[in-house]
Amino acid sequence: WWLGLRKTKRIPIGDGWWGAGEKPQSEDEKVFPFQVQTSDEEIQDLYDRIDRTRYTEPLKDTGFQYGFNSTYLKKVVSHWRHQFNWKKQIAILNKYPQFKTNIEGLDVHFIHVRPPHREGQRVLPLMLVHGWPGSVYEFYRILPLLTNSLDSLAFEVICPSIPGYGFSEAPHKQGFDTLAAARVFHKLMERLGFSDYYLQGGDWGAIITTNMAQMKPECVKGLHLNMLTNKMRGFGVLFSILIGRYLPWLVGFTREDVRRLFGSVGFMERNFYDIIRETGYLHIQGTKPDSAGCGVNDSPVGLAAYILEKFSTWTDFNNRDLEDGGLERKFTLDDLLTNIMIYWTTGSIVSSMRFYKENLKTNIDNRLDNHTGVYVPTGLAAFPDEVRHVPQSWARNRFRNIYSYSYMPRGGHFAAFEEPQLLADDLLQFVKKVEKL
Repeated sequence: WWLGLRKTKRIPIGDGWWGAGEKPQSEDEKVFPFQVQTSDEEIQDLYDRIDRTRYTEPLKDTGFQYGFNSTYLKKVVSHWRHQFNWKKQIAILNKYPQFKTNIEGLDVHFIHVRPPHREGQRVLPLMLVHGWPGSVYEFYRILPLLTNSLDSLAFEVICPSIPGYGFSEAPHKQGFDTLAAARVFHKLMERLGFSDYYLQGGDWGAIITTNMAQMKPECVKGLHLNMLTNKMRGFGVLFSILIGRYLPWLVGFTREDVRRLFGSVGFMERNFYDIIRETGYLHIQGTKPDSAGCGVNDSPVGLAAYILEKFSTWTDFNNRDLEDGGLERKFTLDDLLTNIMIYWTTGSIVSSMRFYKENLKTNIDNRLDNHTGVYVPTGLAAFPDEVRHVPQSWARNRFRNIYSYSYMPRGGHFAAFEEPQLLADDLLQFVKKVEKL
């Protein structure tokens, strides 16, 4: 496997058609403005459904170990019903220019923010890609840091919604996976007039942007990730797990790698049992997304509980022991509910869940991208409370041109949403290294 990874330098671009009906002879390549809208009827329907919610009392002395604690859920829902102002949040969503364009039969939504002109400032194109259960709204706090900077370098930022998520149209046919998303996003950048650009992503966004780098490396000036994945197999990985705690230098581990991999509970607890406890959603969505999706697409409170539990646990596993899940330590309820409303008003939770099925329906080990190295300049930001830690020595097996690897001081899975300044700073230092600034 490792030798094959070294030999293969790119994956084929291919083509696809995900729209309803047959592919036409020519595609409409127009880009048109888009704004989020609502109606009093939509809001009243939400309120009516919230008012009919049937709750289950939590077990005694539980936090979030069983999922979203229903005592705290009632507080969140009360805020949603009586304080949250969707029309005000829509105004915030619409403060950045948004557009749609049809690619491979799908109306793809994206935000496009250009920096204000500053004399002597260099501007580089950058695509940010979200994951599940997030949306482009995750980037609203980092966008001004990247586009309205007084630094010598700023970014022109494009944030697409993954097809099937939020304001992007959902695929009408089976098979839309990360490779298809990567190809669609390359086509988007080409349509906008960009021939080379930087990429940044976490969660599914990390996999999609990695696929983009594997697909058209000549277009990717640099790849920055805040979620790392690697195969937990092979003699080298096994040897480093067995020896790394005692002789870290022998396997390329740092003391921080040892702390994050083994901690006080040991490797298996942190990297196996904890992962099993937190990936039930993945098995459901990777096999029968429409069954579970039916319920959360019909109940706004069910949807909120299902999604917000991830914003609790994936921010810090210790939040499972808190009755409020620690949600308001990093986020405001208005911000969290805005993300929920994007899923609710677009009815996109089922299509977003299907993305797991499309990527996991066959043996993922046989996918070409898992046997293809990444040779573009790469920056890796390892946040301490990410679901799983991947040391640089492991990352090198796949990413063959690592320019920077940063142990971030705090933060978890939703880096742009939790710690926008930290992520922006790390991205900037990486790009400056690549650009030799």
